[in-house]
Amino acid sequence: MTNRFRRSIRLRGYDYCSSGYYFVTVCTYGKINFFGELKDNRVILNKYGLIARREWIKTAHIRVCVQLDAFIIMPDHMHGILNIHHDNCLHSAAGATRRGAPSMLAPSSLGSIIGQYKSVVTKQIRKMGKTDFKWQRNYYDRVIWNEMELYTIRRYIFNNPIKNHNTK
Repeated sequence: MTNRFRRSIRLRGYDYCSSGYYFVTVCTYGKINFFGELKDNRVILNKYGLIARREWIKTAHIRVCVQLDAFIIMPDHMHGILNIHHDNCLHSAAGATRRGAPSMLAPSSLGSIIGQYKSVVTKQIRKMGKTDFKWQRNYYDRVIWNEMELYTIRRYIFNNPIKNHNTK
C-alpha cells in the first residue's frame, strides 16, 4: 500500500473556526464546464449551475454564523466570500477545540461549511442524472485580513466572467 502525503494548503496554525472574512474557490473536477457557459462576458447558468447558486445562497440560511458576501458561479468553478461571525451563533465553533488544537471540521468551521456545500450540490446534480459530476479535491481559501483586500477580492469576483472570457 502506498502512503501518499499531501501538503496542506491551509495556513499553518490558523483557526478556521475564527470569525472573519474568507475568500474561497471551489472547482469542478478536471475544470469541466458543468455549470453553464460564458457568453458576451456573462455567465449563463444551466440547471446544474442554478443548483450550485441556490445551495450557496442557502448556506447563510442553514448556518446563522455565516453571512454571504460577493460570489459568482462560473462554468467550471465558483468564487465566494463568506463572513463567519460567531456573535450571532448559539453554538460557537470558536471554542470547539480538542486538547488545545482547533477542530478543522467544527460545525461552523470553513472546512465544514465548504464540505457540506460540495456534498449537497453533488447529491442534487447526480440525482438529476449527471452521475459523472465531481468536484476537484479540496478547495482554495484565503483569509481576508483587511478592508482593502475585501474590496480587491470583491472586484476580482465581479470581473471574473470578463477575465475568463478574454483568456479563452
